Amino acid sequence: MSPADTLRLMLLSSLWGLSFIFMRVASPEFGPVPLVLVRMGVGAALLVPLLLSVRYLRLVRENAGRLFVLGLINHVLPFSLLALATTRLEAGFTSLINATTPIFTALLGALFFATPIQRQQYLGLAMALFGVYVLSADRLDFALGGDGWFILAVLGATFCYGVAGNYSKTRLAHLPVRVLAAGSTSMSALILLVPGLLLWPAEPISGLAWANGLALAVLSTTVAFLLYFGLIASAGATATSTVTFLVPVSALVWGYLLLGERLSLQILIGMAITLVGTAIATRMLRLKRAASRADSA
Repeated sequence: MSPADTLRLMLLSSLWGLSFIFMRVASPEFGPVPLVLVRMGVGAALLVPLLLSVRYLRLVRENAGRLFVLGLINHVLPFSLLALATTRLEAGFTSLINATTPIFTALLGALFFATPIQRQQYLGLAMALFGVYVLSADRLDFALGGDGWFILAVLGATFCYGVAGNYSKTRLAHLPVRVLAAGSTSMSALILLVPGLLLWPAEPISGLAWANGLALAVLSTTVAFLLYFGLIASAGATATSTVTFLVPVSALVWGYLLLGERLSLQILIGMAITLVGTAIATRMLRLKRAASRADSA
C-alpha cells in the first residue's frame, strides 16, 4: 500500500469512527429513523451525480429491485439500529461491538452461501465472540432501563451487514462500486422518506444536533464512500478491509477526546480479543501452523 493509500485509509477509519460520535450526539434529538433519513437523503443528493451517464442509469434501472434490497439491509436497518443503540451506549463501545461484522459475514456465508470456513477461522470466530462477551457481560441487563436490548441492536446491525455483504457478493458483484453506493443510498432515502417524516420530532432540533447529523451525512457517508471507492480501486479490497480494525480504535479515541468516554481495562482487553479473533476469522492474521501446512501443500 502506497503512502497516499495509507493516509486515505487512516482518514477513512477516522471518518467512520467519528460516525459513532455524530450518532451519539444527534440521535437523542432526531430519533434513530429521522437521523438516518437525513444521513441517506443528503448522501443520496451528493452521490447521485456519480450516476449521470446513460450506462450507469441503465444499470440502476435494470437492478432497481436488488439495489432496493441492498439499501434496506445494508443501510436502512443497520444504520437505524446503530442510531438507536447510540441513544444509550457509548460511541466507542458501540463501535467495538460493530467490529464483529466480519464474523456474521463469515458465518452466514458458510450457512447459506456455500462459502467454506477453515479450521483456524472457527478459532477466530470463537475468540471474537468471547471478546464481545468480555466487553458486554456486565451490561447485558434486559430489564427496563438496562443496556441489553441496545447491545442486541448493535448485534442486529452487524447481522444485517453480514447478510448484505454476502448478498452483494453473490447478486451484485457485476455492478460498478459507484452504482452500488449511489443506487443503494438513493433507494434507502426513498424507503426512509415516509417513516422518517412521520417520526420527525415535534420539538425543535438544536443546532448542535443538526451539525452532527449533517456531518454524519457529508463526512461519514459521502466523503467516506468516495475515499472507500478510491482505496478499492488503488489498493484492492483486501487492503481496504483492514479499516474494520481501525474504526473502533478511532471511535474510542474520538469518544475519549470529544465526549469524555472512559477507556477501562475491560474495554481494552475486550477490544484486543475481539479484533485479534476477527483478524484470524477473516484470515488477515494466519496462525503459523496453518500457514506452514499451506506452504507444504
